[in-house]
Amino acid sequence: MAEIVMYTKDYCPFSKEAKAFFEEKGKNYSEIQIQDDAVVAREMEEKSGGRTDTPQIFVNGSHIGSFDDIKALEATGNLDELLK
Repeated sequence: MAEIVMYTKDYCPFSKEAKAFFEEKGKNYSEIQIQDDAVVAREMEEKSGGRTDTPQIFVNGSHIGSFDDIKALEATGNLDELLK
């Protein structure tokens, strides 16, 4: 099973949507909240190529992007293959 890691902010509506999306798909994920930790926020920014929006989602260590990127993969049918 794929390892999903999400950098989130607890007040971010897109972070909440991403978590609900993966829960509906029956996928486990790890969540790293960044709102109160500047070091972790910088880590996310470095790993994501400078992105500061949340969530930033990684699958098996590869940066996928934000929730919009996940929805685009789902729309094309490529997400399930990635999550195997």
